[in-house]
Amino acid sequence: MKTFTLGASLLLLVIVLVTYCQEVEAQVCRPSGNIRGSKPPPGECNQENDSDCCVEGKLYPVYRCSPTVSGNTKAILTLNSFQAGGDGGGPSECDNQYHSDDTPVVALSTGWYGKGRRCLNDIIISANGKSVRAKVVDECDSTMGCDGEHDYQPPCNNNIVDASKAVWEALGVPHEQWGELDITWSDA
Repeated sequence: MKTFTLGASLLLLVIVLVTYCQEVEAQVCRPSGNIRGSKPPPGECNQENDSDCCVEGKLYPVYRCSPTVSGNTKAILTLNSFQAGGDGGGPSECDNQYHSDDTPVVALSTGWYGKGRRCLNDIIISANGKSVRAKVVDECDSTMGCDGEHDYQPPCNNNIVDASKAVWEALGVPHEQWGELDITWSDA
């Protein structure tokens, strides 16, 4: 039986390292570009729930990906109204419907939304020692923003679970702390 030479051993080591680095790289989600903010027309950016409006000239990162989903995925919970006239803009992507603020529904960042793969499926959101089941009804667009279709709001970060008031209430978060909250979530 032939033995490995030093050169063959080094080559094998390099192949293993390259493969490992590619797997690690695939789990990292980096910005895929930027959008330059433009000033919203007067009265066109709905600031309900302390939503941000785009700032003219500011660069906003865009993402086509989100962090890898696990049984305990870390995310930022944000507040959104899915009702007609709410800061969520138009009807939800998944069912072309509006949803009451009293219903536990969410929008997921683009990568997690997965081109609608999670539409109308439930996720489990955990924080404050409590959990709530919520239905995915929309995308929190991480690839576009600062235009009329997105209510002149910036693109979402890649780690957002944008939730109705019902989710915040079920998690027992005091009203004065609503806005952003570190959470974990998983597919139900």
